[in-house]
Amino acid sequence: MKVYLVGGAVRDKLLNLPVQDRDYVVVGATPEEMVARGFKPVGGDFPVFLHPQTKEEHALARTERKSGRGYKGFTVYSAPDVTLEDDLRRRDLSINAMAEDETGNLIDPFGGADDLRHHLLRHVSPSFAEDPVRILRVARFAARFAHRGFRVSGETHALMRSMVASGEVDHLVAERVWAELEKALTEETPTHFFDVLRDCGALAKLFPEIEALFGVPQPPEHHPEIDTGVHTMLVLEAAARLSPEPSVRFAALLHDLGKGATPKEEWPSHIGHEDRGVELVRGLCRRLRAPNEYRDLAVLVSRFHLHCHRALELRPGTVLEVLEALDVFRNPDRLEKFLLACEADFRGRPGYGEKPYPQEDLFRRSFQAARYVDAAGIAAANQGDGEQIGVRVRQARIGAIKAIL
Repeated sequence: MKVYLVGGAVRDKLLNLPVQDRDYVVVGATPEEMVARGFKPVGGDFPVFLHPQTKEEHALARTERKSGRGYKGFTVYSAPDVTLEDDLRRRDLSINAMAEDETGNLIDPFGGADDLRHHLLRHVSPSFAEDPVRILRVARFAARFAHRGFRVSGETHALMRSMVASGEVDHLVAERVWAELEKALTEETPTHFFDVLRDCGALAKLFPEIEALFGVPQPPEHHPEIDTGVHTMLVLEAAARLSPEPSVRFAALLHDLGKGATPKEEWPSHIGHEDRGVELVRGLCRRLRAPNEYRDLAVLVSRFHLHCHRALELRPGTVLEVLEALDVFRNPDRLEKFLLACEADFRGRPGYGEKPYPQEDLFRRSFQAARYVDAAGIAAANQGDGEQIGVRVRQARIGAIKAIL
């Protein structure tokens, strides 16, 4: 029985990055031997065990053979005769197909260390084409490492395009697409996730609402970049600079989906795109089974981002209506997320990176003023008349906001 450190831990050590998780492959052992040594079995589809002391995952070396469509269409073989190289060969990218033995020696049968030096994302073997999730993973690693100069190799890009053309991507299940998207939104440059998917044709299959934005013009006096798809990527870049929170980045990504549904005869104007976008956001979230927290924020940003931009022109009652729609009196943290996504939209245009955005602070101060209206005192003065209390509280909040405006 031999134990090897594998995958991301080896890659990140060579990149001098902090190692987050350590995964191990065990060669030459059976499940019974692992249990006898005190390991706890936790694997479902293949044999994985937790170390009795460290609780780190140890998987028995295995091979996979394609037996159906999609990422679950595999037959797994695990036995003591499976070698380390056999196990590494089934992995997606060469930079993830390296191992380290117990004395620290690097085992690199597929040239991962060279690809790290050359900043290359390259598939290990033709079996890459058997699992469509690998397209998403390549895109996610591009989002993680693009700022270091990494790029997808030409042959891997060609293979990904052929996978899209063959329909393999059509068999991805919602949960896997969402899992990779959510991780990509936390990466250094999440826009590269969508760049890679668009280049290989997968964006139109997986996120058609985003693909539809490219080539749609906007008024140049408001959007020097003109193209709505380009603007969306600039907004996502701005959101990534402003906040590490993936739900904020997700809302920024989807804020203009309605422009993709504007009739061509109305271009470059997009009157009513906010409301058109709401149903598109809901549809995308329903299809991907996105968490309610992500969906709700993205819907609100789609519907009200122009209200935020026009805060200096709004009536006090309208400002209160937006705050009520955001439900910030019960969920105050949502306001900051909403404002960050709106600021990202404002800054997602050439020349707007350093311009002042006072609307954000105006909404923030309006909320604080309305929040500290003495609702309890109003309730006591109106002797339990629920309808009258609601009217009086609302009037007091509008007055407090009016003082701010």
